[in-house]
Amino acid sequence: MDLGLKNRSVIVAASSDGIARAAAEKFAAEGARVAMCSRDAAKLDPAAAEIRERYGAQVLAEALDVTDPTAVDAFVQRVAGEFGGIDVCVTNAGGPPAKMFFATTTEEWHRALELNFMSVIYMARAVFPFMQKNHWGRLVTITSMTVRQPVPDLIYSNAVRAGVLGLIKSLSNEFGKDGITVNNVGPGYTATERLKQLIAKRSKEQGISESEFEGRFASEAALKRIAQPEEVADAIVWLASERASFITGQTLLVDGGWFKGL
Repeated sequence: MDLGLKNRSVIVAASSDGIARAAAEKFAAEGARVAMCSRDAAKLDPAAAEIRERYGAQVLAEALDVTDPTAVDAFVQRVAGEFGGIDVCVTNAGGPPAKMFFATTTEEWHRALELNFMSVIYMARAVFPFMQKNHWGRLVTITSMTVRQPVPDLIYSNAVRAGVLGLIKSLSNEFGKDGITVNNVGPGYTATERLKQLIAKRSKEQGISESEFEGRFASEAALKRIAQPEEVADAIVWLASERASFITGQTLLVDGGWFKGL
């Protein structure tokens, strides 16, 4: 199936590894020009080089912090200059620490807001003018299945990421007339460094092995396993494609049936 992404200009944020890195690779495989960014240059540059070599794709990589609006704007301007515009933007940022409410701090709440909410605003504000110019664009946010079902010790994520849903619905309504769709992907438990950290923390607290705790995560999903980053990336790329042209303002859970609601 032709996804209509050949020669499209795509930004994938926080893409040095994990789900976003898998998405960057899949966009490159579709023939898109891909711009990757991350705070971790040591991981980002090799990831970009590997994708560039494997697919013969035009790949731009720059180390930056998505919570810095000046850096985000400069990056977007650079990408637009080198790629001739911007068609797709996938927003992403690392998750805040796992905490229960009374263990949280005001400083960490502000950091969570900057990292997982304001970073979406900074990206959207920078890329939308280029999408409006061509009357075509895709903004896809990556949040978590916690936007539908909160997880007890992920209170920062539960609260802040849920706010992104209100944002994407508002943006989809405002910019639909400009040919821009705005959607969200909510991954379930996925084999990433973030999940490894959660498993290590919780298994230690409960005095069980990491493999046993990972098995509990897998058992909660209808498919009885943890996702691979590439499986979530497939949903991201599809929402950014021509094949999802009449879908906007929606959240697509890629959770293996973990969420049990209707």
